[in-house]
Amino acid sequence: MRLHRNLVFAVIDALNMIFNERNYADKVIEKVLKYDKRWGARDRGFIAETTYEIVRYKRLYAEIAEVYEPYSRANLFRLFAVWAVLRGIPLPDWKQLEETPVRRIKGRFDELSKTRKFRESFPDWLDELGEKALGNELWTKESAALNKQAEVILRTNTLKTTKASLKKALAQEEIETTTLNEFPQALKLSVRKNVFVTQAFKDGLFEVQDASSQLVADYLEVQPGQRVVDACAGAGGKTLHLAALMQNKGQLIAMDIYESKLKKLKIRARRNGVHNMETRVIDSTKVIKKLHGKADRVLLDAPCSGLGVIRRNPDSKWKLEPEFLERIKGIQKDILRDYSKMVKPGGKLVYATCSILPEENAEQVVNFLNSEAGESFELVKEQNIYASKSGFDGFYMALLTKKA
Repeated sequence: MRLHRNLVFAVIDALNMIFNERNYADKVIEKVLKYDKRWGARDRGFIAETTYEIVRYKRLYAEIAEVYEPYSRANLFRLFAVWAVLRGIPLPDWKQLEETPVRRIKGRFDELSKTRKFRESFPDWLDELGEKALGNELWTKESAALNKQAEVILRTNTLKTTKASLKKALAQEEIETTTLNEFPQALKLSVRKNVFVTQAFKDGLFEVQDASSQLVADYLEVQPGQRVVDACAGAGGKTLHLAALMQNKGQLIAMDIYESKLKKLKIRARRNGVHNMETRVIDSTKVIKKLHGKADRVLLDAPCSGLGVIRRNPDSKWKLEPEFLERIKGIQKDILRDYSKMVKPGGKLVYATCSILPEENAEQVVNFLNSEAGESFELVKEQNIYASKSGFDGFYMALLTKKA
């Protein structure tokens, strides 16, 4: 593999924005890929994948290179050099990469790889938390799995097509997919490609949604004609799935505290052919009170640490802090207490997170059931999904029913 100066410099720029300017990695990649319209798919892939890989293993590479934040441009090149050496990529004769100690890099890698927090590149506190929460064996497997690149999974929009028909339509656009039998509407890309430029996407035949995430809407057991509330809708991936499961019949209410997200959801809903959805901004407690005891189903896809989806957001390892975790647990508790009041007697509620920590998941549900707000609910079932076991994102789901 031959390194090209303009591509490597783009990676360095991206790392600077992510590490030093604290910008979100996905937004940085989006920005950097616009530098040169002449870059082809391979060039763009190199920039994105190399940047993400260095972000994933920032701690390990920084330890090997003996550099510390804030990183100078020279230090960022040293991180890049470590990445290249460990992949056996010949370093070009550039002044930025002069005197790279190849043998020392390999030796330090062998030495540091014996310790999990360096090998899997997690902050001390997060590595200790993971081991305490999941046990040494499971956390060791999970921390490794969370560093693997996430595959691109599509969810068939059954309001417009079938999985078999979608597979054929994508094949005609030279996008090969494989089916995931245990996930009714999922297709996995055989090779990473930009699916958002396809006619199939523009026609609303699918959404990009991880396989684990696709389980959440199914877990709510919705039926056509019901009143269903997605109370933490966000960008609306699960809302759109609920609409499909409801066959566009009944009332689907998508709620969020961010109006901007709901505006984007409306655009997605139009593309998906969703007609039974309305959006409501949670700008006061009145919005929730109006629905007290009126919903057949309520989905609480609660804000969380996002520890289960680090594969997609590797920079979150370096942004996440203990204080945030404590704060988000308080928000989860409030959401369960307040939003559960929308469920009518005999109705059902799903509490879900994209976290793998029991304190955000099962412990929250137990505490809710033992509280005054949760005394009329019963736990029907719950499920922990781990990346190391499923190969997909880490998730948690609990189905509760309200006594009639």
